[in-house]
Amino acid sequence: MLWKKKTVKTTGKAADLSAYIDEASEIEGKYTFSGTVMLNGQFSGEISSNDTLIIGEKGVVNATIHAGIVLVNGEVRGNILGGERVELRGTARVYGDVEAPVVVVEEGVLFEGHCRMTKGRSDDAPATVPQRDLSIVNLKR
Repeated sequence: MLWKKKTVKTTGKAADLSAYIDEASEIEGKYTFSGTVMLNGQFSGEISSNDTLIIGEKGVVNATIHAGIVLVNGEVRGNILGGERVELRGTARVYGDVEAPVVVVEEGVLFEGHCRMTKGRSDDAPATVPQRDLSIVNLKR
């Protein structure tokens, strides 16, 4: 049919939101959560979670962010530490450092900071620093 209305299926993250902070909201302080949170308002302070944080296109965050998965579409001023992954999507503006095992930066993103891709490890694996051989070797000419 030519004029048939298309139905849009909501799958995954949009249907499973634990909280939605809309653009009329302004929050200051420390925010901890579990599940998936969509932030489209203004936030200042610190965000901490092991789950998923989605910063919408109208979201303005001035905070240090520690979360399992961080998806950024809006503005972040502060460092982002992702336990699993950090995605900076097309309209994102990030002023700070990003660290995660997987970092995705799409075309069109404004990113001013440092990026560090860490190796993901299991919780029971000890953190080890590889030892370098610092001995001096004489070379013959």
